[in-house]
Amino acid sequence: MSISQLARSIKESATLKLNETAAILRDKGEPVIHLGGGEPKGRAPIDAITTASSMMVTGEVRYSPADGIPSLKKAIIRYTEECYNRVVTPANVIASSGAKQSIMVALQTLLEPKDEVIFAAPYWVSYPEMVKLAGGVPVVVTPEDGTFQPTIEEFAALVGSYTKAIIINSPNNPSGVMYKKDFIAELVQFCEKKGIYLIMDDTYNRLVFDGQAPINCYEFAKDFSEHSKLIVINCVSKMYAMTGFRIGWTVAAKEIVQAMTNIQSQQTSGPATPSQWAAVGALTGVQSSIDGLRMTLENARNVMIARLNMIPGVKVVKPNGTFYCFPDFSAYEKDSAKLCQMLLDKVRVVTVPGKEFGMDGHLRLSYCGSLKEIKEGVERIQWAIDPNSPNELYLGDRKLVRDWA
Repeated sequence: MSISQLARSIKESATLKLNETAAILRDKGEPVIHLGGGEPKGRAPIDAITTASSMMVTGEVRYSPADGIPSLKKAIIRYTEECYNRVVTPANVIASSGAKQSIMVALQTLLEPKDEVIFAAPYWVSYPEMVKLAGGVPVVVTPEDGTFQPTIEEFAALVGSYTKAIIINSPNNPSGVMYKKDFIAELVQFCEKKGIYLIMDDTYNRLVFDGQAPINCYEFAKDFSEHSKLIVINCVSKMYAMTGFRIGWTVAAKEIVQAMTNIQSQQTSGPATPSQWAAVGALTGVQSSIDGLRMTLENARNVMIARLNMIPGVKVVKPNGTFYCFPDFSAYEKDSAKLCQMLLDKVRVVTVPGKEFGMDGHLRLSYCGSLKEIKEGVERIQWAIDPNSPNELYLGDRKLVRDWA
């Protein structure tokens, strides 16, 4: 078979592959604990369900405009004004099939061959592959070891004649760290000065902990003209626990949105209409589900961090948001893929290797599951790596006895 060089260069999504592996093992009756997941366990808001259901019972489920139905764009405009204090028009908004498509289409809109896109490690696993799919070159900033906090100087040092865009994801997947406000301010102004596009992946923007307020990138922008290079992307997937609905959106200059619409019209013809109506319900309905999810996640974070801190040699940076943490296990095993596989084989715990996020020696652990799963999952991890833990461990009805020989 003749497969393109581009297709051969793109890696399979590590997170989706692990989801598949966990599902297969569970179907076989294995006592799997999935700490690699990327979706909240809560229910979608009732307003999302009823709004979508009301449309679907009519039986009139048709194509929508390629950039989204008017009602959804209106809801996104209101959301942008309420959460970002930024007034935009329908021409500044495009809805897509999840934030992933939003980012992908934005990159396809911006990049010429060899154009470079800079982002910081640890980064979301899809960024490098998406940049390559759009014909660009990924360039990674690696912050000082252990901080997960990049500096403007580190970004500036990598900017060159081919630099087209910078992607920022804060709070960050996989570390859960929220970048410092001063850094975001400096980066917004730096990109305006240099004429570089700044893509703000704000997927987790409202899932922040410890009483902190989400950072509003528009607060630091000076250019609000139709030539603004600030692109803000969001979705209903995480903050409303609506991952399966696949609705995201982009707010940007009209010229960018129009080009994205043209591309999207040829890719998918537009997002699924029932999902768009569900997103309308979520965005315009009662918003208490976000607060409830945030409080649940903050408590789960505290439980996971406390348990991880009990494992000698494991270094943990406390997450400021999201539902992930990114502990450093290199004292036990520097090859994160090897460690991930060992934990799956030995104690049936699913994790994600840090090398997929640009930092080996780490594992991404998710605390969006139940407290029982979090506690037992970390207990199993400790048993597998810490020689001072008890010699026996039960996986369901099966007793494991450690053999350190």
